[in-house]
Amino acid sequence: MDLSPVWLTLKLATLTTLILLLIGLPVAWWLSKKRSLFKIVIEAIITMPLVLPPSVLGFYLLLAFSPQRGFGKWLNEVFNVQFVFSFQGLVLASVIYSMPFMVSPVKSAFQQLPLSLSQASYTLGKTQWQTFRHILLPNIKPSLLTATVLTFAHTLGEFGVVLMIGGNIPGITRVASIAVYDSVEQMDYTSANNYSLILFAITFILVIGVFIYNKYQVKSPLE
Repeated sequence: MDLSPVWLTLKLATLTTLILLLIGLPVAWWLSKKRSLFKIVIEAIITMPLVLPPSVLGFYLLLAFSPQRGFGKWLNEVFNVQFVFSFQGLVLASVIYSMPFMVSPVKSAFQQLPLSLSQASYTLGKTQWQTFRHILLPNIKPSLLTATVLTFAHTLGEFGVVLMIGGNIPGITRVASIAVYDSVEQMDYTSANNYSLILFAITFILVIGVFIYNKYQVKSPLE
């Protein structure tokens, strides 16, 4: 059994999750503040991957970053960067596709925090960054962990988006979900079952771990 698709999948999921932690947290915090039409539009755009067929999103990413046209051609000529049929393309597509899984839970958690927390911090002379880092983030740890695990697990199972923009190049873009599909097409059900079991086991362990953590970390006032 070739384990390279599994390692590539874990690498992709890890990078995607780390990137979304860096950009998703401030975006979620910004969206949780006072509502405006502009923010509603941005949130709708971020949420679109939840309702769009993955192949549709992958198709438009393929067009946008094609080295033969428009923006993709400019990136290729000026910076020698090509996102189509490359690992960096998988990362880009995964960040866009998994963003709502990071942003939505964290935004909801920020909205549930009492405004008095931030106000008290500002009164004590703390900056917005200090308040965000030392006051707000520690108070949303369960939601942050849930968002992180959902993002990682969702990236593990991506198929349509990564196939459209990355293709099926062994060692470069052939992730585990594509390996399952290939194995089934070749009627190699043993390999398909092995890949599927690995993905299932990793995802199950992550999800059950979050449930256990939240059960023992988040106590109700009556306990």
